[in-house]
Amino acid sequence: MMKAITHTQFGEPENVLFVGEHPVPQPAANEVRIKTILAPIHNHDIWTVRGRYGYQPSFPAIGGSEAVGIIDAIGEDVHHLQIGQRVSVASVHGTWAEYFIAPARMVIAIPDNIPDELAAQLIAMPLSSLMLLEFLNLQSGEWLIQNAASGAVGKTVAMLAQKRGIHNISLVRRDDAITELKALGIQHIVSTTQHDWKEQVKAIVGQHSITAAVDSIGGTASTDLVQLLGENSTLVSFGTMKGEPMQIPSGDLIFKQIVLKGFWGSKVSQNMSIENKKRLVSELLHDAADQTLQLPVEGIFNFQEIKQAIAASLKSAKAGKVLLVA
Repeated sequence: MMKAITHTQFGEPENVLFVGEHPVPQPAANEVRIKTILAPIHNHDIWTVRGRYGYQPSFPAIGGSEAVGIIDAIGEDVHHLQIGQRVSVASVHGTWAEYFIAPARMVIAIPDNIPDELAAQLIAMPLSSLMLLEFLNLQSGEWLIQNAASGAVGKTVAMLAQKRGIHNISLVRRDDAITELKALGIQHIVSTTQHDWKEQVKAIVGQHSITAAVDSIGGTASTDLVQLLGENSTLVSFGTMKGEPMQIPSGDLIFKQIVLKGFWGSKVSQNMSIENKKRLVSELLHDAADQTLQLPVEGIFNFQEIKQAIAASLKSAKAGKVLLVA
């Protein structure tokens, strides 16, 4: 038997999650079993527990969708991986457990020079961030603006965009977040708590036009982004932190010829060729190894501390991801 963070109903994670015992899973053909080292708590993991995400598990369910660990069993027809290999994987289920199963084709071998804390969160959000940049088709020298930029995705998008020569403006909702992002080498950070923040954005851009915006908040925050976008630009909805519909001024949408799109990493990933995925993963591994990509950690909690871990993950001001240690 193994220990795993479990829920038998949907609800607020602090109320429905508990440490339960489950049979150790066995890999089928083309699968591997991974002994978990560290697993992150993502926002989509929390929404899944609430029953309000695109994927809904059957009960009893084990939480988690990404982890770094050691392969300890291999199913039939797996030839490119071996027992004892340290790997990362995302877009799977049940990683908040001592062991979990993953399709062999989705597992990525991790070089020794990438630490566990980085490897545990290397795939889901960073790969989504790279796919988002490709989805926007942004070229070197163009301008991107994003809100909620002090979150994991916002920081990652900014770092990866800069590496590609894309100018990024990061909108944050607290002044002290400016220092946090600057410590990661991120440029062009503006706090929306300051009354003249839109003028600051315009001063940064100068005579240039903002080509694309990423909205992770919704509500009136969508209005702000639309007002700052240039002509023939793109607004992408990445999330809805406020839980409110996007408020889009029809005048700006019409006269600027703005294109509005929704982005869901899982769907984009499904439609992406294997060659493109390999190219993006290779870019991630390179950026992680040379420390271009930095993924801070808020804290590491054991399974018995799941309530404290959830509380830490839900904090509005945190340094980085919350990780669970098996």
